[in-house]
Amino acid sequence: MKRFFQAILGSLSILMLVLFTLFIGIFVFLAILLRVLTPRSLRHKIASPVMVAVANFWISANLVWMKYVLRIDFHNENPVPLTMNQWSLVISNHRSWVDIFALFAVFHRKIPILKFFIKKEMAKVPVVGQAWWALDYPFMQRHSKSYLAKYPEKVNDDLKATKKACEKFSLQPTSVVNFLEGTRFSEEKHGKTKSPYKNLLKPKAGGIAFTIQALGRKFSTVLDVTIAYGGQTPSFWDMACGRVNKVRIHIQPTDVPEKFLEMDYRASSDMRVQFQEWLNERWKLKDALLEQMAE
Repeated sequence: MKRFFQAILGSLSILMLVLFTLFIGIFVFLAILLRVLTPRSLRHKIASPVMVAVANFWISANLVWMKYVLRIDFHNENPVPLTMNQWSLVISNHRSWVDIFALFAVFHRKIPILKFFIKKEMAKVPVVGQAWWALDYPFMQRHSKSYLAKYPEKVNDDLKATKKACEKFSLQPTSVVNFLEGTRFSEEKHGKTKSPYKNLLKPKAGGIAFTIQALGRKFSTVLDVTIAYGGQTPSFWDMACGRVNKVRIHIQPTDVPEKFLEMDYRASSDMRVQFQEWLNERWKLKDALLEQMAE
């Protein structure tokens, strides 16, 4: 009977999410219209705040549902001073779709709205895809090694897309999120990639390096986030059904070493090695922290 009522709650949660998103879609398209009609030079002052306000309302309503209906405790184990008036680079491990809501839960209205790098195919998602576009989320086109071998001129596409997005980010305080593992953790992926870490996949340096290369000294801080779940990693359906009781979140502020702020990651092999070593050291600390959080 418990599983039956959880399934009812899960179905209701997803239905409410879809209906609420469609309702918010009305305001999303009005904000997009305002963006289109606003002169380019004034968009970040007029249209962008309107779109951010719409997105914040959507986020707030969903967090209220999660807290009071689904009874999820997003527990911040290491609260740190945060401000809306700074550029932040947020890096995190990635185990579940729930991670995104966990990040919103601890950072919502405390730092500028989180900006994720989105797969280009996701732009086609109704309402949400258009909202991401209006919020200037960067859409990335991932190419396989075989594709790049055939079309080598495409090798810099991600760097160009990152730089283009960061040009907009530089106009006002922004929070850029990067899941360094590139995909959600699973035991299968862990074994396949021969990760040296017990609880993590290998960190991918390219995306974060391009972001630092593009924004450099704009970043006031790096917020290194570690997310842990008790027991088995929950799916989105588990969350919708109210099966996620507590999500443990640890935030560790750090700085980008001075030597990386103006690096040319692609051109300097020595700098690439040093940057990857820096990330690997952070990942060792995160792996040890996950062991402690699991106790």
